[in-house]
Amino acid sequence: MSAHLVVLAAGQGTRMNSARPKVLHEVGHAPLFAHALAAGATMGSGRRVLVAGHGAEEVRAAALSRDPHLVVVEQAERLGTAHAVAQAREALSGAEGDAFVLYGDTPFIRPETLSMMAAARAGGAAVVVLGFEAADPGRYGRLVVEGDELVRIVEYKDATEAEREIDFCNSGVICADAALLFDLVDAVGCDNAAGEYYLTDIVAVARARGLRCATVACDESETMGVNTRAELARAESVFQSRRRASAMADGVTLTAPETVFFSHDTVIGRDCSVEPNVVFGPGVAIEPGATIRAFSHLEGAHVGAGAIVGPYARLRPGARIGDDARIGNFVEVKSSQVGPGAKVNHLSYVGDAEIGARANLGAGTITCNYDGVFKHPTRVGADAFIGSSTMLVAPVEIGAEAMTGSGSVITRDVPEGALAIGRARQTIKDGLARRLMSSLRARKAKRTN
Repeated sequence: MSAHLVVLAAGQGTRMNSARPKVLHEVGHAPLFAHALAAGATMGSGRRVLVAGHGAEEVRAAALSRDPHLVVVEQAERLGTAHAVAQAREALSGAEGDAFVLYGDTPFIRPETLSMMAAARAGGAAVVVLGFEAADPGRYGRLVVEGDELVRIVEYKDATEAEREIDFCNSGVICADAALLFDLVDAVGCDNAAGEYYLTDIVAVARARGLRCATVACDESETMGVNTRAELARAESVFQSRRRASAMADGVTLTAPETVFFSHDTVIGRDCSVEPNVVFGPGVAIEPGATIRAFSHLEGAHVGAGAIVGPYARLRPGARIGDDARIGNFVEVKSSQVGPGAKVNHLSYVGDAEIGARANLGAGTITCNYDGVFKHPTRVGADAFIGSSTMLVAPVEIGAEAMTGSGSVITRDVPEGALAIGRARQTIKDGLARRLMSSLRARKAKRTN
């Protein structure tokens, strides 16, 4: 039976001091809410509901661009967490199976933790609450447990001195049967100082009906919420540390791990080597055995097995680097395929191009792909050799095993096996350099006197 997911993402996040809704701020190049959705997605193919509030239309657009099957509902009035969950009622109407309630500003709940909660549900608990042992319990709500049952959740302000000594705290994450969840939410009142409907009150409602409630414990780091810019930076640091450790465990060599930055969707194969100060933006996949040299930036790119990229290379979206290809110093590749064994080693720009297998683009080669309005393609055949400082003015095609002379501006197609030279004839003026320099120095001396 599928598990369903409700992610609460309605808060304004005033402490972020931002015009953007809090849940749209990113960790690992993904909005905060996307991390909660990703964790929940591992529980099966149930319905997924995002409850938006502040900046609802902006949140809706961002969410649906990532997952068009997601249901986004709006909490127009923010009357508490139980009220927020209630907005998902119609989206989960008739749903069978468990429902998890997660939070859009809490990005680190692990799939394994959700699996433990599902197991506790299967073991007979009507409501399962996720708790954690807090190093500094502070003003967290406390979970009062007797034996294997959750007796109640008590807020700090309402806790006795003995209850305040409890360091098992409430994360807010809950699992219950989907139909029961909304039945319990309906019974929650707002008789409290804030006049809000609190989701945690469903525990008292369930126990009053004779239903058993239970807890599952996770590491405190999983429950980290993001409410300020400082906490956002801390969350990014935690995310990167986990991704680096995961990459190395999967057989990737990171020469200086603390200087490598991953995206949420980075895929990198075994026996790859990543040198210092490399940044992986979204949409990057690296095949096994590739090397990414220092100070390179990759985004929306695919790098083939055994390829070498960098140092100081930039791969932009649409870059497809073939097996054993070479992309070198200060080379930028965008929306282009570089064939197996091809080399673009120095100071070059390759955009909207197809570079054939084993072709060699000399230093300073530029594909002139943009005329100010339209982009145009460049095609370089297999085993072609492009001389240094060649301008390939697109649309243009260089045939297999063809060659261009250094410093050429190529505006017409070059047949297979041909040599193309497109540069002005060199002219030599004997003695002119000395006379020119002498004249210039005299003018400078006159100005300084």
